Amino acid sequence: MVGRSPPYAIRLRELNRSPDAVYETFRKGVEHEDPEISANVIIGLIRVCSYLLGRQLSSIEREFLNEGGIRERMTRARLQQRKK
Repeated sequence: MVGRSPPYAIRLRELNRSPDAVYETFRKGVEHEDPEISANVIIGLIRVCSYLLGRQLSSIEREFLNEGGIRERMTRARLQQRKK
């Protein structure tokens, strides 16, 4: 099957696009009787989590570089409050 995704892989991609997905959304695949399908679903979910965590870390890094750390922001807020 070179170049073609199995139907369960296509279905998993569809489910991953669901904005309100919960465990119940993936239960059928995770708890599938075929361990290969179950493992592939879990691996797919791990990949999605890794991707999203990577994006979150990048966002936090950009925020830190642009706005500074918590101590810098607290000092800035305190100084602004004193000016008022």
